[in-house]
Amino acid sequence: MSAPEKIAAEPRTEFGKGAARRIRRDDKIPAVIYGHGNEPVHVILPGHQTMMALKHGGANALLALDIDGSEQLALTKDVQVDPIRRVIEHVDFVAVTRGEKVTVDVPVHVVGDAAPETLVVTENAVVSVEAEATHIPEYFEVSVEGAPIGTQIHAKDLDLPSGTTLLADEELLIVNVTQQISAEALEAELEEAEAEAGIEHEAPESEDAAEGAEAAAADAAEGSDSE
Repeated sequence: MSAPEKIAAEPRTEFGKGAARRIRRDDKIPAVIYGHGNEPVHVILPGHQTMMALKHGGANALLALDIDGSEQLALTKDVQVDPIRRVIEHVDFVAVTRGEKVTVDVPVHVVGDAAPETLVVTENAVVSVEAEATHIPEYFEVSVEGAPIGTQIHAKDLDLPSGTTLLADEELLIVNVTQQISAEALEAELEEAEAEAGIEHEAPESEDAAEGAEAAAADAAEGSDSE
């Protein structure tokens, strides 16, 4: 992880939905910093700079917030994003200090192409580790280049940087390389599953049967008209 980006934060003094809307209209983001047994600290962050810092820092972005001339290291814990406009609405941080050990979930990035006719399944997309707050891995890279069927990569196989300790079970399955299933086999599996579940499909009516039904209906209608 690179050095935490420095961001000037304003103390937040107004609260409520109206105040939050005014903050966002000014292209700023309301945020709160928790931790170390202190009262939560409410701040206002510059919108674009914060968005870029969080995007660059990944899931566990660490920011150096300048609050009234005092620096506070803040580890990102939750980012609320508007589902329509895709803008950040609020950020929760945890206060940390340099050298402090923290527990984080680090994403797994799978790279490379496995052997032909294989299917690469990511069984667990994140792994829990303990690391120094200023040296949190951005992600763990797992290569499946040329991996044959039956290849399995577990948590113990990850290349952890110095100072990072695995907290997840060593046998936690991260990536599983299996036989690629054909369309015919997939259809057969679906049919078997439906049969076990008691799902029945009505057989499609043939053209001859459909024409016969239409003719019978027409004859019945003519007979009714003649009476």
